[in-house]
Amino acid sequence: MSRNGQSAGFLPELIQPDRTIGARRFDFSRRVAVMAIINRTPDSFHDRGATFQLARAVEAAERAVADGADWLDIGGMPFGKGPEISVAEEIERVAPVIEAARAKTDAVISVDTFRAEVAEAALAAGADVVNDTSGLKDPELAPVVAKTGAGLVVTHSLAGPRVEHPKPTYDDVVAEVAAFLRDRVARALAAGVDPGSIVIDPGHDLNKNTYHSLEITRRLSEIAAIGHPLLVAVSNKDFIGEIEDRPQHDRLEGTLAVTAACVLQGARIVRVHDVRATVAAVRTIEAVLGFREPLAPRHNL
Repeated sequence: MSRNGQSAGFLPELIQPDRTIGARRFDFSRRVAVMAIINRTPDSFHDRGATFQLARAVEAAERAVADGADWLDIGGMPFGKGPEISVAEEIERVAPVIEAARAKTDAVISVDTFRAEVAEAALAAGADVVNDTSGLKDPELAPVVAKTGAGLVVTHSLAGPRVEHPKPTYDDVVAEVAAFLRDRVARALAAGVDPGSIVIDPGHDLNKNTYHSLEITRRLSEIAAIGHPLLVAVSNKDFIGEIEDRPQHDRLEGTLAVTAACVLQGARIVRVHDVRATVAAVRTIEAVLGFREPLAPRHNL
């Protein structure tokens, strides 16, 4: 912490930084929330179906909370290219996990979906937030969020889930992502969504190549300046693997480094696979920024 009491890192001016999400309170001016990824899919990006069985998905949620996760993000259909599943099947995948997790924890629970019908069912099952990776592709989704008073994550993507978008191009990826997010936030507000319930996500690697994702990371403070709490989902992504040509399951160090860079530029929610390691890294960054005191200060005292 500097002599005037301000931390050295980038501190965005947040819209309502002190928030209650579900049953938990977060002061995002001094706190970073760790969101655990729970996929109930047979073809997920990272776990490749390891938690597709209901019991495995519930176990993964319990383990994430035990490892320090503040937030569980439960999804039933990956973003990447592949076949869409029906609304009924997506609900059948996510609702039982949400119900089981809600019965055992007060952690924030979000549903990773772009469909209004799935969002409504998930919120009825106990979710607190809708994490929409499509940027409100479904015009009925924002009204569902507004009606229920849920939280909403607005993410940048061009094609939306399950749709291939080869070789995306941008004149200025950061400026275009920021403009997209401002537009979609405006749509959410027009639908009646509470401004204090909105989170934004630049969508690393979603319809972006490695150079785009690195540029977004490098200039993330420009996205944070929009003013809503900023979520980043960089965990084990391809742009991290391509830096050192690392395979999918050998990207933890790179993930933690990029996560630290994002937090220092204003990210306040980090969506991750490796909860325990990320919690340790994030709490360390918070201490460096002066957000928290060391738990056991002894050295040279």
